[in-house]
Amino acid sequence: MIASPANQHVKALRSLRDSAKERRSERMLLLEGVRLVAHALATGAALRLVLYAPEQLAATPEGTTLLAALTDQPGCFAATPAVVAAAADTQHPQGVVAACAWPQLAPRPGLRLVLDGLQDPGNVGTLLRSAEAAGVGLALCAPGTADPYSPKVMRAAMGAHFSLPLLAAPSWDALGLELSACQLVYAADAEATMPYFAADWRQPVALIIGGETRGLSAEGQAHATHRLTIPMVGRSESLNAGVAGSVMLFEALRQRTRGRT
Repeated sequence: MIASPANQHVKALRSLRDSAKERRSERMLLLEGVRLVAHALATGAALRLVLYAPEQLAATPEGTTLLAALTDQPGCFAATPAVVAAAADTQHPQGVVAACAWPQLAPRPGLRLVLDGLQDPGNVGTLLRSAEAAGVGLALCAPGTADPYSPKVMRAAMGAHFSLPLLAAPSWDALGLELSACQLVYAADAEATMPYFAADWRQPVALIIGGETRGLSAEGQAHATHRLTIPMVGRSESLNAGVAGSVMLFEALRQRTRGRT
C-alpha cells in the first residue's frame, strides 16, 4: 500500500490536476470520486493510473462495487486516505483518484453547441452534461473557454465526456469549419427579441452560448445568424449561462422528437 504523498504516482496525478498544459500534452485527464470513476469503467474508458483507499471505498455499497473492480487490476494501487487526498482536487475526497486517456469520439449528426469564452467550470460542465442528455452531436469550446478537461469541469459534467463528442478548438477558423455545415447558427442573447421556442431546431443548426460576463465574443457575433432570448416574467434580468443554454438545448430536443407544436 502506498503511504507516502511523495510517491511518483501521486506526483503524476497532481500534475494532471494542476496543469492544463500537462493534460493537453499527455492527452490525459483526472477523474475523482466513486461515481465518476465507476462511470468511466462502465464505458470502457482507458484508466492509466488509479489510487484508491480500500477502507474509504468499502464504507458504501457503490464504493464496495468499485473496489472489487479495481483490486488487482494493472495500474491500480491501494493507498492510504491521506495519499489519495494529496492527489485529489476536492477538500473531502471519496477515496479514489484516476488518470484517464482523453475520450476520442467522432462527431455525430445533430446540433452543434459552441461555448464562447465561458470561464466558470461549473457552467461549462453543466452545459456539457445537458448537451449529452439532449443528444448534441458535437460540443465545441472556443478560445477563451475554461479547459473542458479540468477536474472541476469533469465533476460538473458527471461523465458526459465519455459519450459526448467534444473539441477544444484552437482557433475560430477551426471552429468555423465545424459550423460550415449548419444552415443556421443561433446565439443566446438576453437583449434579443426572438424567443428560443420560435426557432426551428429541427434542421442542422448550432447554438452559441457566450461568456458569463462579456457575452458573445466578436467572433461569436460574426458567426451568429439569429439571436435568441428566454422570455421571463420575474425580476431577474438573465439566467446564468449553464441554465440558459440547457433550456435551449432541451427545446431543441423537444422539437426534434415531437415537432414544433
